[in-house]
Amino acid sequence: MGRVEKKKRTEKAPPIDKFLKPAAGVALAMLGYYFMKGMKSEIPRIDVNDQLALREVFFGEGASGKDFAVLCHPEAKDGSVGLPISSVFQDSHDDGSAPVEYALIDCDHVLPDSGKTIYEKFNLNKMKRPTVFISGKVGPPKQVAEKHLKTGMQLTKFLKHMLEPHAVKIEKSKELKEKCLNKDVCALLLKGTTKPEPFVKHAMANLLGKFPSVQFAVVDTTLLFLTNLEEYLPEYVPGEHRFVVFKKVSGGLSESEGRLKTSIIPLEDSLTFNSMSALVSDALKGKKLKKIPALPNIKTRTKKLEEAERQKRDRQKDQARRKAQEDQKPPQQTFTANDGSKEGRRLERERRRAEHNAQNNVKPKSPEEIAEIERKRRDRMEEESAKWKIEGDDGEEGETPFEEEAEDEGGDDMYEADDEEDEDVLDLD
Repeated sequence: MGRVEKKKRTEKAPPIDKFLKPAAGVALAMLGYYFMKGMKSEIPRIDVNDQLALREVFFGEGASGKDFAVLCHPEAKDGSVGLPISSVFQDSHDDGSAPVEYALIDCDHVLPDSGKTIYEKFNLNKMKRPTVFISGKVGPPKQVAEKHLKTGMQLTKFLKHMLEPHAVKIEKSKELKEKCLNKDVCALLLKGTTKPEPFVKHAMANLLGKFPSVQFAVVDTTLLFLTNLEEYLPEYVPGEHRFVVFKKVSGGLSESEGRLKTSIIPLEDSLTFNSMSALVSDALKGKKLKKIPALPNIKTRTKKLEEAERQKRDRQKDQARRKAQEDQKPPQQTFTANDGSKEGRRLERERRRAEHNAQNNVKPKSPEEIAEIERKRRDRMEEESAKWKIEGDDGEEGETPFEEEAEDEGGDDMYEADDEEDEDVLDLD
């Protein structure tokens, strides 16, 4: 016989009262959220008749030292509701992560000092909506481009990029000079990988907060090569980052300032926050700085540039080795270069004499030996003087010993021979 299947039991729905309490809790939470959001969404409006408030917003004057993100929004008149606030500006304000004070202002207001509206005074394009500008401590009003006003998230990201301290990305020599070398102190990270490790990003973020007066910059050395700088740094190894701090010596980018000169401190230790922080502190105090003869330039990394840099390193090692050998020489073999002066010539003679004595194993003579040599020299001079009869007592008047020797050797015959040679010359005239 076939097997009889058991009948399935129908499951009963749970009672509704079990879901009432959780649903009520969720509803209350949502109401609380929207209530708090509504309380936060109120954006203050700048009083256009308050001159102190206007100068603080436009030029950052005052003790607050704040940056502002301002939306041009006309003020409601005659008790009307007025135009709604831009959702992009409102969403960015509600996010609250950007380091700015959000505010509204009527940009059609005519400023009494200039007789111009706020639009005209600061060259704001009224046709680009929403019209948002940043100002305050960062400087006079600067309008935000439309590409950053598509969503509230994009506006917040732009405000963070503009106002939060960050390391600038450098890819060209012009950017290196303007954004780094022309600053008083600039710390440059030379990346050995396209994407740095999290600990490197964390260290750079902490340095930005610790040294707000220092400009930080980043160069991707996997693709770029810095001429006139690489030979002063640890040799490039793929995957390893390097760090160097520049301190401006003099000059600038304009002709009136003169040629830009800078000095460096390269990081020789491992890349950590403590080592990087100590290096920046030394640069600010002016310690361990080394002037470089030429400013660095950025080029595309090639094998040819790497080989040229390797040759420079080899030459520097050879110079250091020769200098170490010179320093190890004994004192008697060192001398000052002969500069043509009396002292220089004397030092040159002493050097050559010392080299000759060392090569020929000549021992220095005592004063008695030197006096004996001088006495013998004078005796020889007197003997030679007697042989030549320098006083001329034995010769006749008007006759010199040289004429006597000429007569003995047949001097007259010599003159006659000259006369015969003259007769053989033909007179072509």
